Amino acid sequence: MGSRLTVLSGPSGVGKGTVVAAVRRRHPEVWVSVSVTTRKPRPGEVDGVEYHFVDGDVFAHLAKAGDLLEHANFAGNSYGTPRAPLIERLAAGTPCLLEIELQGARQVRASQPDARFVFLVAPSWDELVRRLVGRDTEAPAVVERRLARARVELEAEAEFDEVVVNDTVDATADRLVAFMFEG
Repeated sequence: MGSRLTVLSGPSGVGKGTVVAAVRRRHPEVWVSVSVTTRKPRPGEVDGVEYHFVDGDVFAHLAKAGDLLEHANFAGNSYGTPRAPLIERLAAGTPCLLEIELQGARQVRASQPDARFVFLVAPSWDELVRRLVGRDTEAPAVVERRLARARVELEAEAEFDEVVVNDTVDATADRLVAFMFEG
């Protein structure tokens, strides 16, 4: 197994976090980067597991210092990938997975051209809407913003090396990892 960076992206609500959690359970050989965010934790989220939760000043310092491989604003919050842990894992030959938004994926493509890019989609638009509304973790206005952005992001599908439909979580996680180790 050589080191390879795989970037997973897709619209909000397609189940990126759920698929990544399944990858963590089913494929411990894959290192999953933990992003930094200014977003408040959702119920059940643990600092350092799903995200590193920080305030805006800490995030701004990390970005200015160049400590983030990529960073983007999404739905009123900032998100970024800590650079050092990723570079260390890649240098050690560990297969690495980033779960990031489209803006960040474009930044990573520019700086890491050998990375592989996977776009995760829901089985249908109606299913995507059901998932976003069903989370019941955000105000209706935030859900509407996420849906509007999802319409735009779905048009970026062709920018990715692979498109994976998240129909069943475990099968999707296995397809993602299989793609990571192809070629």
